[in-house]
Amino acid sequence: MANLTLFHNISSLLTMSGAAKKGARFVVQDDLGIIGKAAILVRGGEILWVGREAKLPKGLVPRGAKLKKIDLGGRTVLPAFTECHTHLVFAGNRHDEFEMRMRGASYQEIAEKGGGIVATVKATRAASLKDLVATAQVRAEKFVRQGVTTIESKSGYGLRTKDEMKILEAAGKVKGPRMVRTYLGPHAIPTEYKGRAAEYIEKIVRTDLPLLHKNGFACRVDIFVEKGYFELNLARTYLSRAKEMGFDLAVHAEQLSHSGGAQLAVELGARSAEHLIEITEKDVRALAASEVSCVLLPAADMYLQCNYPPARALIDAGARVTLATDFNPGSSPTQSLSLVGVLARLEMKMSLAEVLAAYTIGSAHALGLEQKLGSVEPGKLADLAVFESDWTELFYSVGDQNAHSVWREGKPLFI
Repeated sequence: MANLTLFHNISSLLTMSGAAKKGARFVVQDDLGIIGKAAILVRGGEILWVGREAKLPKGLVPRGAKLKKIDLGGRTVLPAFTECHTHLVFAGNRHDEFEMRMRGASYQEIAEKGGGIVATVKATRAASLKDLVATAQVRAEKFVRQGVTTIESKSGYGLRTKDEMKILEAAGKVKGPRMVRTYLGPHAIPTEYKGRAAEYIEKIVRTDLPLLHKNGFACRVDIFVEKGYFELNLARTYLSRAKEMGFDLAVHAEQLSHSGGAQLAVELGARSAEHLIEITEKDVRALAASEVSCVLLPAADMYLQCNYPPARALIDAGARVTLATDFNPGSSPTQSLSLVGVLARLEMKMSLAEVLAAYTIGSAHALGLEQKLGSVEPGKLADLAVFESDWTELFYSVGDQNAHSVWREGKPLFI
């Protein structure tokens, strides 16, 4: 008989049940599924029952069963956050480029001078697996302290087979949070393939994808569809082959210019399209009519001083909108979920309910984990974030949103 754990003395529990039922679309406050004076009964890491503590059915705890009670001290509980777009594993930093941008240099101009992604590639190739794991572990724990139990981690700073695999292997060695690994070999054109993007994609399809399929280092693939990086025809070749091999698809789309990446994501049934700044009304309609999750990254938009995605148009059309930090050393060197949420509210006019849904059930959808994560309901995993403050104070004050405790499958990650 599996041991039972009762999380009790919860002042407000946001189950997100309504948002989950609606697939994280058209979310309003009533969809937060708020229960006062709540309790959660967990068995073997899975939620068995949720409701008001006074109404816990006696028959759920068999005679003789071991019941561990965890008093949450009248605090607020939410489903743990999912951070669905990061570049967690890399070496070095690019603080010099931040200063260059402040002096007027564009992202593309910095890249043409040997900066940008290629600069991080040089440092990451030189780093050992041990060093990459150590730095990624520290970064992952910073996410956990904010209420995150699941982190997507992209490669893309190796740009050659052995280094891409090293990055993904490092992500898999991070302890604590659940790690979802995404292969992003076509993040930029490596210097050794300069001017030969088609040859690089051919090499990836021939070498990297079969190796990933064999070693299981990633379950998802991504590509940066952008002028000067990878054009639409190359993206279609790469993603179509990956889909045939059983990988989930993600697409960096419409970040710096309109490339057609959003429509390609819809066409191929990608899990997510990410960035989506330069989308058209046609793109909005297509995304809203699809199952593609729209991953918006306002911290990157702030750092690059560019436009913000049209979140309101997407949400009002019925698209599933999610949020993430895009944590990376160049265009978004922040791990602050509170900054992302505040920017979403200030710059993209999202409501608090929409932000909460975006960082829970919406982000779970983006990673294909909505059946097990994103809401506090029977049958789902007991991934919980506990906060001292009332839920109405979340994503309100930048930099002041660490959790009191964080639980993965009913066990503590951070207390």
